[in-house]
Amino acid sequence: MIEKLERKFGKYAIPNLMYYIIILYGVGWVLQVFAAGFYEAYLSLDPTLILKGQIWRLVTFLVYPPSTDIFYFLLGMYLYYSIGKTLEYQWGPFRFNLYFFTGVVLHIIAAFVCCYIFRANLGVMFGTYYLNMSLFFAYAATYPDATFLLFFIIPIKAKWLGIINGVYFGLTILAGFFTRFFSLSMLMGLAQAGIIAHPAYSVMALVSLGNFLLFFFGMRNMRRYSPKAVYRRKRYTQSVQKGQRAVNTHKCAICGRTEKDGENLEFRFCSKCKGNYEYCQDHLFTHEHVK
Repeated sequence: MIEKLERKFGKYAIPNLMYYIIILYGVGWVLQVFAAGFYEAYLSLDPTLILKGQIWRLVTFLVYPPSTDIFYFLLGMYLYYSIGKTLEYQWGPFRFNLYFFTGVVLHIIAAFVCCYIFRANLGVMFGTYYLNMSLFFAYAATYPDATFLLFFIIPIKAKWLGIINGVYFGLTILAGFFTRFFSLSMLMGLAQAGIIAHPAYSVMALVSLGNFLLFFFGMRNMRRYSPKAVYRRKRYTQSVQKGQRAVNTHKCAICGRTEKDGENLEFRFCSKCKGNYEYCQDHLFTHEHVK
């Protein structure tokens, strides 16, 4: 299905999508630092206000930056831009666009589910954290052996970071749906670990895994987009193109014709020209010799 969509709508994909997302994060950082409260009041993903006509919130919530601290903001901008660009290069613009915007749609659906089913308006808290985490999960699954420096010192592979985050989100999901089975001390311990045992938070955690699970476990042909498979296809394409160029061994130095321009064309090298200059039969005896 995705391949059919790509053939039909691939020309509408936004190339270098993360470049524009990073610009949005920059705008959001300026708003958060110099106009505190403006995002929550006018731009956040608030389902109740969206249903009252503020439909721009379906898009403007994307300006929320990874952090308001200048150091972590710049670090997050660099990290997510690199991850997004790498995935786009690996999958192609259309597939990366589809992955990213599927996450956006899931965010919107989750905000409405939390608000009108679990009676918790958490849309204003969504920001872009879970959306960025879905990009990281995709990167860790595509490049499991890529190395990050934990705390800028400890080297750790992307797959282990992905597993650690996956366990954390798994606990968040289970805690929300099975909260009635936990004791008060267990709930307090989870809260200290940053896990809120509420179904709405479980839905929020599922958001970051939704498009990841869809793409990596629902699509049997995702192996075609692994780094090794893409590298093999590019090497094959390069070898074919190189072979095609090698076939065109004859080319006239005057008119530029090759043997493909006519079955009866003949080419000869001129012994009086300094260097390897080849001419067709029409210019072999009429050209000026190169000294």
